[in-house]
Amino acid sequence: MSSMVQTLSSMANAILDQPTVIAVTVFVALLCACIVIGHLVEENRWANESIAALLLGLASGAVVLLVRKGQSSQVLVFNEDLFFIYLLPPIIFNAGFQVKKKRFFKNFSVILLFGIFGTIISFCLITLGAFLLFKKIGITSLTMKDCLAIGAILSATDSVCTLQVLSQEQTPFLYSAVFGEGVVNDATSIVLFNAVQSIDISDIDGLTALKLLGNFLYLFFTSTILGIAVGLLSAFGIKTLYFGRHSTDREVAIMMLLAYLSYMVAELLSLSGILTIFFCGIVMSHYTWHNVTESSRVTTKHAFATLSFIAETFIFIYVGMDALDITKWKESNASAGTSIIVSLALFALVLVGRAAFVYPISCILNCTKQGSEEIEIKKQFIIWWAGLIRGAVTIALAYNQFSSSGTKSANVDSMMITCIIIVVLFSTVVFGSVTKPLIQAVLLNNANPLTSRENDFVSLEDLRLLSLENGGPVDNGNNQSAPRRSKLQLFIRHPTSTVHHLWRKFDDKFMRPVFGGRGFVPFVPGSPRSTAGETSDLNNSN
Repeated sequence: MSSMVQTLSSMANAILDQPTVIAVTVFVALLCACIVIGHLVEENRWANESIAALLLGLASGAVVLLVRKGQSSQVLVFNEDLFFIYLLPPIIFNAGFQVKKKRFFKNFSVILLFGIFGTIISFCLITLGAFLLFKKIGITSLTMKDCLAIGAILSATDSVCTLQVLSQEQTPFLYSAVFGEGVVNDATSIVLFNAVQSIDISDIDGLTALKLLGNFLYLFFTSTILGIAVGLLSAFGIKTLYFGRHSTDREVAIMMLLAYLSYMVAELLSLSGILTIFFCGIVMSHYTWHNVTESSRVTTKHAFATLSFIAETFIFIYVGMDALDITKWKESNASAGTSIIVSLALFALVLVGRAAFVYPISCILNCTKQGSEEIEIKKQFIIWWAGLIRGAVTIALAYNQFSSSGTKSANVDSMMITCIIIVVLFSTVVFGSVTKPLIQAVLLNNANPLTSRENDFVSLEDLRLLSLENGGPVDNGNNQSAPRRSKLQLFIRHPTSTVHHLWRKFDDKFMRPVFGGRGFVPFVPGSPRSTAGETSDLNNSN
């Protein structure tokens, strides 16, 4: 009997790698502990689950470091593939699936200006600042390509931590703007980073900037179209085949797999997987979700949110533990003073790069009245502040660049990784913990819900546009009917609301009869039903 037990034990050890089992066990235990801690600090104004996970990761890394007597604190080696292939997709998809679409697209011009043009401005300033400052500090082994990469790396914000302290109900505009900018910003930063890798620094001419712009526009639109196409395919397939009559499990499985397939196909085609899976999530929530059974609706809503939550928590624990990897700190061979100076220089560039586009773009939007509401100076400050947090995307890109950058000095590579980790830790803990009290002090104490422009004015304007579009009478104060405006006049005067109104007409007439959605799914016994009074926390787009 004992020999049989030994044989089975040796077989188990041969199948499962012992260090991997230990690592997974540690991380699962930490995830459970973080969920409990997050529940306990839910009402705390200074803490949130992201900060709790990060600090728990740091504490766990310190314990492992002590147990191993200062040799190494690594339980799992940071791997960009693990982050970009397994952890990031569920977070981005759930963001698109759960987004309040009406508010998101009403602020779409704001989101695009901040997320694309703002990121490009920040990228240029951080690149220029890194090129000039590092020479003065005495770091001469970094090439121009490394400085360009640093510009892309530090332009990537981390909206996950920020969104945990912003409320869709209390600050709807800020939540929508910061959330949307975060998704577009991450995609833009990664596209810029990949573009930098493909640039031949020795052969730069005047057409290089135009090539970068053309490449970016190509990636942006093709990635978006791919995500929309996969989302529509899932809606049409589920509506036509109706998997739910046999098994709701198939409905949930096909939605998950198609969403993940869109991300992997985008990466396979060298497109932006982030944009693809984000817009796939939006389309699925608008059409596909209404074509499945009631039980599948509840299941998908909570399953996607749960997967996203676990991935987010795992990332922050991962980053916290990896920050205490003693090997990188030894390889950097830099003094504490040098590390602090470089970290401060990098963070100063982040501050300047963020301010250089938030305030000017906000002023332009206010002057042209293109936003859904005026961006006051207080809101501009909150948008600037909330976008200073850096996270896992920054670290993943830093590892990608400086683990195999080919610079002359490996010490400089390790120093850049450690300094970027310092920036991420400082920004997440300090700015993440202060954001909620700051919003409470700056905005909410003086808020007047009875005069909310977002809640009252916009809805009345939508009704007026609808009446003008149909040629109906609208009182202009002189008991006379206002003349009917053309679509072009309405678009020039109220571009966002007009586009939304025209999209609603097109969607109701052409899209929903083909792809399903609320109000257009035919009733079949046992099939999903959409009633006129049905409301959903998930949709909120109509």
